[in-house]
Amino acid sequence: MDIITWIIIIIAILIVLAFIIYYNKFVILGNRIDNSLSQIDVQLRKRADLVPSLLKTVKGYAKHESKIMKAVTDARKEFLKSNTMTEKAKAGNQMQEALKSIFAIAENYPQLKANENFLHLQKELSAIEDKIAYSRQFYNDSILSYNTTVERFPGVIFAGIYSKAKKEYLQIPVEAKAVPDIEF
Repeated sequence: MDIITWIIIIIAILIVLAFIIYYNKFVILGNRIDNSLSQIDVQLRKRADLVPSLLKTVKGYAKHESKIMKAVTDARKEFLKSNTMTEKAKAGNQMQEALKSIFAIAENYPQLKANENFLHLQKELSAIEDKIAYSRQFYNDSILSYNTTVERFPGVIFAGIYSKAKKEYLQIPVEAKAVPDIEF
């Protein structure tokens, strides 16, 4: 075989390798995104599972706070019936806001604030909130890696070949971005 044949064979091998490498890269990045979404879902579910215990503890001290209890219960029901990640994120944000109300009313009940079970649930909920925040950050970092691969050369060529498009980041709801009103 002459040198031109070898060059053609080498170029063909390099092209095949590039297709394989980029295909695998899209698979890995896509799986990382799916995994991070799953982790968010797991943490949101753990938070939803804590709500009944928290409500049970609070109800014993704050019986006349039924409006807040109903808001938390309704937010949890909404989360449990949601199917898409967008619905779950929205319902999770509603639940988070409702839970803030629970902790706000706890300020009015010193016995509740000192209750060991309430304190344990509060710590556990705080840890879950941290994990949710981390999971959301990991998801967005995974989206960044994926989108960078889709937009950069030569990834943009392979993205077109494999029909891969940019993905959306998880967004913070507008109401969560609002600066809280603080009075002294």
